[in-house]
Amino acid sequence: MRDRFRDLEAPSASRKKDVVLMATVSSFEGLQPPTRSELRQFAELFTPLFQASTLEARRQAVAALSQCACIPSAVALFVGSQPIDIAAPFLTSSPAIDDETLITIARTQGSAHMKAIVSRNALSPRVIDALVGLRQAEQRLAAPVVVEPPSAMVDDEPAPSSLEEAEAAVKRANEEEMRNRIRELAHHVARPDGDRLGLRNLSPIQAALLVRFARNREAALFAKALADALTASRWLAERIMLDISGQQLATTLVSLGMDFLDAVFVLEKLYPHLAEAQHSVTRAWMVLDGLDPEECNERVDAWRRADSYTYLPEEAAAAADRLDQVPPARERRSISRVR
Repeated sequence: MRDRFRDLEAPSASRKKDVVLMATVSSFEGLQPPTRSELRQFAELFTPLFQASTLEARRQAVAALSQCACIPSAVALFVGSQPIDIAAPFLTSSPAIDDETLITIARTQGSAHMKAIVSRNALSPRVIDALVGLRQAEQRLAAPVVVEPPSAMVDDEPAPSSLEEAEAAVKRANEEEMRNRIRELAHHVARPDGDRLGLRNLSPIQAALLVRFARNREAALFAKALADALTASRWLAERIMLDISGQQLATTLVSLGMDFLDAVFVLEKLYPHLAEAQHSVTRAWMVLDGLDPEECNERVDAWRRADSYTYLPEEAAAAADRLDQVPPARERRSISRVR
């Protein structure tokens, strides 16, 4: 009979502690914003009451604290460090957690708490940088490290029976690894057909102007637009267009990345003989189809370098002539005195 009375007393005691915890949290909610002394008193009372309460009371207290705009930093760290099934609503919605507390919880509690922090509506750049760094560190630690014995590095090879054979097996494995790295680098360096990063490209307006001038057979305007696209002199553009075979202009259009059909149209309009049909396509089509983009880029770059070395703009020459005609400062002063 005495044991039964003790069993009845235990739930009552736990319920009283739950009631005290919720009363403490409710009274603290009514103090918003609290004073410094009230924050200190709440921090001293909350932790022992929380630890002595039941799981359901803890969850209710955490849910209530998640709506408070100001709570002690020690309480925020304590609540945020609880198991994730209790701390999740607090980490995802509490406006009272500062950046330092969030970073400390993410570093000390693991991925589940990090996911809850990431779910917050707003994160500062400092917290984002810390989360990214922690995530990368987790990935590096989670990556498996496989150390193969020398006998397993080379397929279909018996286990080495001596030190010399083991060293030879390791050397062959290293050579094979180096070959694989070279293959990967070669694959990385090889530029895909559609990748024109770092190359000179026609803007949509420049391409439209070239097509329009070619349609109207306005050679002078076409040369000016082509020189602008190449960032070169008009002399170079005219020199390219003087090649009546169309090969140089085709090379230039491919290097500039013009659409294939637009380039065919331009060649057919400027060089009528390239519009003749040959093997179900026009000669302009065949000229463009036979060009290699890499070679076109190299040739056009060589033309532009030569143009920059040899071409003197008319404006620069005129400015140089004017400078030659202007007398020095002393002569100008003497002329003014004579006047």
